[in-house]
Amino acid sequence: MEIVAEKRTKSIAIIGNPNVGKSSIFNKLTGLNQKIGNYPGVTVDKSTGTIRKGTSTYELIDLPGTYSLYPNSEDEIIAYRVLTGMDTVKPDFVLVILDACNLERSLLLGSQVIDLGIPLAFLVNMKDLAEENGIQIRVMELYKELGVPLILTDGRKNEGMEAIRELIFKEEFEIASPFLAIREYMPDAMFTAIREKFNLSTDYEAFQRLVFSGYVDSAGQENKSWLQALASQFDFQIQQQQIKETNARYARINQLLKRTVKTEKRQENKLTSRLDGLLLHPVLGYFIFILVMLLVFQAIFAWASFPMDLIDGFFASVSSWVYDTLPAGVLTDLLAEGIIPGVGGVVIFIPQIALLFGFLAFLEDTGYLSRVVFLMDRLMRPFGLHGKSVVPLISGLACAIPGVMAARTIRNSKERLITILVTPWMSCSARLPVYIILIGLTVPDDLFFGINLQAIALLSMYLLGAFATFLGALALRFLLKTREKSYLLTDLPIYRWPRWKAVVLTMYSKSKIFVFEAGKVILAISIVLWVLASYGPPAKMDALEAQMAAELANAPEDEYTAIEERYASAELETSYIGILGKAIEPVIRPLGYDWKIGIALITSFAAREVFVGTIATIYSIGGDVDNELTIREKLSQEVNPATGEKVFNKATGFSLMVFYAFAMQCMSTLAVVYRETKSWKWPVIQTLAMTVIAYLAALFTYQIFS
Repeated sequence: MEIVAEKRTKSIAIIGNPNVGKSSIFNKLTGLNQKIGNYPGVTVDKSTGTIRKGTSTYELIDLPGTYSLYPNSEDEIIAYRVLTGMDTVKPDFVLVILDACNLERSLLLGSQVIDLGIPLAFLVNMKDLAEENGIQIRVMELYKELGVPLILTDGRKNEGMEAIRELIFKEEFEIASPFLAIREYMPDAMFTAIREKFNLSTDYEAFQRLVFSGYVDSAGQENKSWLQALASQFDFQIQQQQIKETNARYARINQLLKRTVKTEKRQENKLTSRLDGLLLHPVLGYFIFILVMLLVFQAIFAWASFPMDLIDGFFASVSSWVYDTLPAGVLTDLLAEGIIPGVGGVVIFIPQIALLFGFLAFLEDTGYLSRVVFLMDRLMRPFGLHGKSVVPLISGLACAIPGVMAARTIRNSKERLITILVTPWMSCSARLPVYIILIGLTVPDDLFFGINLQAIALLSMYLLGAFATFLGALALRFLLKTREKSYLLTDLPIYRWPRWKAVVLTMYSKSKIFVFEAGKVILAISIVLWVLASYGPPAKMDALEAQMAAELANAPEDEYTAIEERYASAELETSYIGILGKAIEPVIRPLGYDWKIGIALITSFAAREVFVGTIATIYSIGGDVDNELTIREKLSQEVNPATGEKVFNKATGFSLMVFYAFAMQCMSTLAVVYRETKSWKWPVIQTLAMTVIAYLAALFTYQIFS
């Protein structure tokens, strides 16, 4: 009996420098046949896709953009581990994307991949820019020098895509001869020992395994110690030999390019030069950047509000329809009050996320975003942040969720983590309803040197959030330790019109990641909060139901609404979440809060703006909860029965505003931090730290104003 082996899908890794068009080619080859995962043991996304023709299917792996295979950053470590199969099966083939305008830098990475002994092909991308810059590549001569297939491409104009597909389906990848005689940089005995111990197929793998031993270790501490002991035995200076090897690569690359590339004296791009004179100006550049971000920020608010209102109204209508159509019961309540609003709480963020990443893709494709990174890096670095941190932080003013997601563009893992952890301190739009209500209750509507005091108070809350963000980043800079080097290396490409298809695809993929990754956590927490707010000790809840039924039976019809609202408040007080509110009252009493405010603190974990609606319900406020004036008037009349003082006095109001400025109080952000860090460790630490800081700051504020 003949046994036929199952046909395995072959894998192709795509690697290249950042901003070389690697992901653009990946997107064109795979279309929407993509999925997002993560590499084992790290927080960096792993993008994979499939390309098919007939019965042939290949998996494409889009590796992080990297300049080399040295362990200088998490991206470089990931690329090396994937290409050498340290964590998973080694890819069958590799597509190396080269920058036609900067072959010297691209070939450093390309030559390293050659020396790993993997079948590969080179794609020389951005050939149109090379032609504009007077760079002529002698393709045949370069092919002969490198010994592997080479295709000229233009990812923006779709040129060369068919040639790439043909190369893949015919599997015309080649194993080239070693680019560098690596045996010159390490004793033969060390090569032999390392290759035998780890069963390596090439000398360069052995050299790199030794280089990486001081940084990462996927084979266990024992093997790491063995490698370091071997280096000590032969008095092998790893860093010095790595530098020698790199210099030798560049020397060989320069010789090769002299024979294969002809560069004419290029004419300076006048438009790029003039724009850079403005956009990179040491003073004017910052004002232009602020103006651009204000326009983006305003557009996100203005354009997202309509679809968000539609989504909100749609899910409210669905909840109402479920109530009216399905028979009364627990399942109907769960669907109408828990699951449907929970799904709506996920979907409603899609317009903001899609627009933000659409604008970022637009700015990146035009060439402006790389200028922003260059401009802001000097200001951000003293705080432990990166030039690219400015976009997530500013995005956090609209919503922390897209802001946290935008931090993934930061290559350095420490700076990316710091940005993720401090972004929620930027005062997002969800805090605005809380600020407006509390400022209206506690700050007089007077003028101070012609400026409204309430406006000054609102501005102060935003400045407080920004101050906390940078102070927190500075503290984390010293608390978080890493051996990863931090540097800024970015291209300043010429200004071009964006590729609208790429912008739309970015909007789609980022929204999909949020819905299917963070959305699961948000929905789960929504259901938990619904259960806590809907149920309580059965005896007490049944007694309330009976009292309400009896009162309704004897009351005129025009009083039904007021009675039901009063009992809704009583049921919330009796529910498990009400019990929690009373349980934490001794803890929050020093802040000036009673158990009713405690309930609002708990329920507003679903979303900060829920605070207003909860306060309206718990204090039996009738009418439209969106009517801020009505809420403000009635809250101003609430009196503490024990002291006779107003509940929402200046001390309590300021204390609450400070608490909401510092506390996490947003399960959606918590879910996104978990998704971006691939661990519950950081969101838990973040929530605890922000809560403690919020408590202490609110306590300090209350003591000052009381």
